[in-house]
Amino acid sequence: MDVKRRKFLKIAGLSAVAGLAAPSAFNLLLNKGEALATEGRSGAKSEAHGEKSGETSRQYGMVIDLERLQRSPGLAEKCIHACNTEHNIPQYNNPKDEIKWIWLDDYRHSFPEHSQYKKNTALAKLPVVLLCNHCAHPPCVRACPTKATFKNSDGVVMMDYHRCIGCRFCMAACPYGARSFNWRRPREKDANGKYKFFPDGVNPEFPMRMRGVVEKCNFCAKRTLAGRLPACVEACGDSKALVFGDINDPKSEISQVLKAKYTIQRKPAAGTEPSVFYII
Repeated sequence: MDVKRRKFLKIAGLSAVAGLAAPSAFNLLLNKGEALATEGRSGAKSEAHGEKSGETSRQYGMVIDLERLQRSPGLAEKCIHACNTEHNIPQYNNPKDEIKWIWLDDYRHSFPEHSQYKKNTALAKLPVVLLCNHCAHPPCVRACPTKATFKNSDGVVMMDYHRCIGCRFCMAACPYGARSFNWRRPREKDANGKYKFFPDGVNPEFPMRMRGVVEKCNFCAKRTLAGRLPACVEACGDSKALVFGDINDPKSEISQVLKAKYTIQRKPAAGTEPSVFYII
């Protein structure tokens, strides 16, 4: 074999090996970087709702008692109104442009994995309050290419509107349909200079969003940081229809409710470990 040809094949072989190894090395570095970024944002590793080798972290969650909501007509709507007002959620009255942080649906669509065969009539008509489940293992966080979606130190899945590029990968990844895309500009004004889509005025404490970003429930992170309850929970008063707290704290009210009552979750087979529980 010609020396030049042998040398050429040797160089080509080494280049091929390097080419095969490079993606693996790149992926390793990329995965390591994502892990560090996620850990830095969350403040703690999340496994089985924050539990790993005896180490615990805070994981905010919610118990929704549908029976109590049914016994108090209008209470669910009051919770939704409180959320809309708190977060400047526009009311377009158009399903195509609808922005939903917390909303109502029926049992069949809310719990498709649970038996629909021969269920009682009352259950079939039961309105179910839905919102972001703030999962222990949120697929939306993994799908977001810009880290606009992340988990904070309270286990709450958050949105950074300035980093969101509107790709909607998070919407495709969410198995609960808990995210909305802003097709229109939520802060449009009418001829009198007032915002069209906020019949109760604008809350200056919460930022207005822009067109082309995704948004969703954030468990009222600003309120909880100040030691207050989420707006929807506060709207329920002493009814205990909605109970909020740290599900990793065995002494918390929500942990006591979960111990005492049988609850179900939405789409448990998805493996996301939702932090929203329902008493049926």
